[in-house]
Amino acid sequence: MNDTPGWASPGSAPSDGQDATVPRPAEPVDDTGSPSKWTKAQPPAGQWSPPSAPGAGPATPRPAPGWGGPAQGGGQGPGWGRPPAAKPGVIPLRPLGVGEILDGAVSTLRAHWRTVLGVTIAVAVISQIGDILVQRYLLPEPVALDPEANPSEALSQAADSAQSSLIGLAPSLLITVIGTLFTTAVLTVVISRSVLGRPVTLSEAWHEARPRLPQLLGLTLLLPLMSAAIMTVGILPGLLVGSAPGIALALVGGLAAFAVIIWLMVRFSLASPALMLERQGVLPSMRRSAKLVGGAWWRTFGVLALTLLLTFVVSMVIAIPFAVLAAAVDSDGLSGLLSGSSPDVGWPFLIITGIGTVIASAITYPISAGVTVLLYVDQRIRREALDLELARAAGVSGYGPPQPGPDTSRS
Repeated sequence: MNDTPGWASPGSAPSDGQDATVPRPAEPVDDTGSPSKWTKAQPPAGQWSPPSAPGAGPATPRPAPGWGGPAQGGGQGPGWGRPPAAKPGVIPLRPLGVGEILDGAVSTLRAHWRTVLGVTIAVAVISQIGDILVQRYLLPEPVALDPEANPSEALSQAADSAQSSLIGLAPSLLITVIGTLFTTAVLTVVISRSVLGRPVTLSEAWHEARPRLPQLLGLTLLLPLMSAAIMTVGILPGLLVGSAPGIALALVGGLAAFAVIIWLMVRFSLASPALMLERQGVLPSMRRSAKLVGGAWWRTFGVLALTLLLTFVVSMVIAIPFAVLAAAVDSDGLSGLLSGSSPDVGWPFLIITGIGTVIASAITYPISAGVTVLLYVDQRIRREALDLELARAAGVSGYGPPQPGPDTSRS
């Protein structure tokens, strides 16, 4: 495991039972040893008036180091406020808002653009070339639907069409999973360094991420397989029944299975950064994610859904002009767009749309990965005071000596 403070697994996290161990001030007592009967309605601190005579009474105490000036950022005191949080990197070291998480992801892209774009463009280009070759040579011909077929024949044709689509989608999904594996591994390291304000090169990030690839591959494959198994269990009874009641039952079962899948995917959404940064195994990282997300499921879901919406919009803004241009260049692609069918598109259409996909991926991959990692950091700050250890690791004054960087010699 990583022995760097702040990133190693803390063993028993404070979120398991922190309230029982936090020291609390003792109750005031009077001279007889019985509890004090002073009223609870005491004036707030700092509101006592100074003596009228000069030199009478004790001197006004100085504020403690690190305090001063008017209240900033909603400080509690009437005249004094907490200093702003340390910000050695792309985020302030305190609990984050949704806007700060998104801004931190974009700031990472700006601060380390050479490293980030180097890995995302390389992976996107290789993935897109593989996808283009699959679409051109391996995809089966689409099943033709007969508009005059009776209901049973139409249902059979729809099932055959869905099966053909799934078979054609499998290679693209496999390519996407492999591409996501590499980008997630490298970008997690880059973002963790950017939180501390440390530079990182692509070779350094790859050297640190490479030992975790087998475990990350297992996690990346396990989650989709688990989702497929849940969906199969949901729709299988309806498929076995068949006819109209079976279709209705399959629809209800599919919706229920979809809800379960969404709940589990959000619950395990922080497993990837836990696996990479805490050097956990596959199942321990999933348990770690479930513990960090516990009690904050809806917030995590909201941030992830907002990120998905933003990346989808960005992808569409970039991809649509390339798709229109490709359709205009390739007459087969244009006829397919107008008819809504799946034409036998030519090389110009595939290449131009592939360029648009590469550009969109180079922008959206870092944002998605950044939000996931920063959500993980935010939850640990909220539950385990990770901000204090990150400040020490970054060498922020007042938090102790700086800590060494991550130990990359362990796997």
